[in-house]
Formats: sequence, structure tokens, C-alpha cells
Amino acid sequence: MDLKRVALGYYRKSTKMAEVFLGEAIKRKKEIDLVTVKPYIKNLLGKLDNIEMEKDKQKIADNILMYSILFQNAALVK
Repeated sequence: MDLKRVALGYYRKSTKMAEVFLGEAIKRKKEIDLVTVKPYIKNLLGKLDNIEMEKDKQKIADNILMYSILFQNAALVK
């Protein structure tokens, strides 16, 4: 949910809110035991760290929304 809020924040030009929720999402990422997750999830989690380096906020929003959907789908498949 935090990732979806990040994407919505950037889409709505509410950068401060998006950054707060991105920080929360990264905190939650650190709580995940990487040994127990599938390799493609590890790959997605690794890419999530690099998302902050992007300058274009629209591109960040697009990527974050994609990641939120992929993580949601992975959670439903379990």
C-alpha cells in the first residue's frame, strides 16, 4: 500500500507525501527475510533501492506503481 501511495503522491505533485511513504516502504523492505522469498521478488526489492536515484518524478511514479502491482500479485499467489 505504501508504494501505491508513493505513486499517487508523485502523480498528484505531492512530492513531500510521496517521499514520506517511500521512506516507509523502504523501512518495510528491510523487515523482509530475503532467504524466504522467491528470486524474482529479491530482484524487484533490489531495484526498489535504486528508484530514488531517478530525477524524473513521473518515471518514479510509473515504476513505483508497477512495483506495487507486482508485489500485490506476488502476495496473492502465495
